[in-house]
Amino acid sequence: MASTTGQQQMVHVTASDARSFIEGVLVGNGVPAGNATIVAKCLVEADLRGVDTHGMNRIPSYMARIRQGVLDPKASPTLHQVTPAVASVDGHNGFGFLAAHMGMAAAISMAQEFGIGMVSVKHSNHFGMSAWVVQQALDAGMLSLVFTNSSPALPVWGGRSKMMGVSPIACGAPAGKGRPLIVDMAPSVAARGKIYKALRRGEKIPKDWALDKDGKNTDDPAQALEGVMLPMGGPKGSALAIMMDVFSGVLSGSAFAGHVTNPYDASKPADVGHFLVAIKPDLFMGVEEFKSRMDYLYKRVVSSDRMSGIDQIFFPGEMEQLMQESRLKDGIPLVEAEVMALNEEASRVGAINIITTSPPPTPCSEKARL
Repeated sequence: MASTTGQQQMVHVTASDARSFIEGVLVGNGVPAGNATIVAKCLVEADLRGVDTHGMNRIPSYMARIRQGVLDPKASPTLHQVTPAVASVDGHNGFGFLAAHMGMAAAISMAQEFGIGMVSVKHSNHFGMSAWVVQQALDAGMLSLVFTNSSPALPVWGGRSKMMGVSPIACGAPAGKGRPLIVDMAPSVAARGKIYKALRRGEKIPKDWALDKDGKNTDDPAQALEGVMLPMGGPKGSALAIMMDVFSGVLSGSAFAGHVTNPYDASKPADVGHFLVAIKPDLFMGVEEFKSRMDYLYKRVVSSDRMSGIDQIFFPGEMEQLMQESRLKDGIPLVEAEVMALNEEASRVGAINIITTSPPPTPCSEKARL
């Protein structure tokens, strides 16, 4: 039988079918096929890792921005070499996935020759889950730093109005036999996408995530979206958000200081900035020694003494990697409201629907295909 969340039935789709569906919708909206493949891969990576807030459910909002004329579906990024180890990318108001993908590829190439590569990205858009950019570097055997800014959602510490974005800070490091390090976190108590997800699914949110428009704690996602997110660790989270704005917005030439456009605001382009760094792991020692040290760190972390009530300690990014392994076998879960929203986008451009909302009565119904 199909699983449920709240009052909504849950169905599952395979990763390959999800990518095909996304590519069809993107191409139907004017995105070149090669670019659509990159965007689809990045979105599905988020779904596989359990970051559903940054996966295929973003398609309706992205397509709305295309229809509203504030995201250019045909745009491809361009790269300018600044120094042998530094480059800049102009996203030309296209998909952030494309600009970030080009930027990290350039950073990796420079790092392979010079040990480090640094890329600033301007005039971009939301690029989803930062971990996919980290994974791009890991696949090339590189350490990485990945920064971006975003539209206002957090107050600065001591303030009450939206000023800073819930801009993620991410990094990664390869390992030998152990799990690689993948850190991807927002400076807020929770990612804003989790509030949108709760709203779609008719769920409540924890009361320490956000304030309503009157500055009061709320468990209602609709009221939270009218108010502000709360920074993690008080002034520490606020400072991290400002740091992301410096490296991603001020340095790149993109919008900053609260002027990045909300992805649901059709008045103008978002003008997001990113900052990407790739580093060779054998700069200061042999690569095998580095990986061995990473494996030792992994073992020390996961085998450390556990606090009361904790059954297992995970390395940063490990839980998401385990989720990915599970979803590659069992499929990506969607609720009926999400399926309907995705199917509506498909119907607009004559693409194939993602799935029917009623799974067939077989033991494999939760793995229903597109």
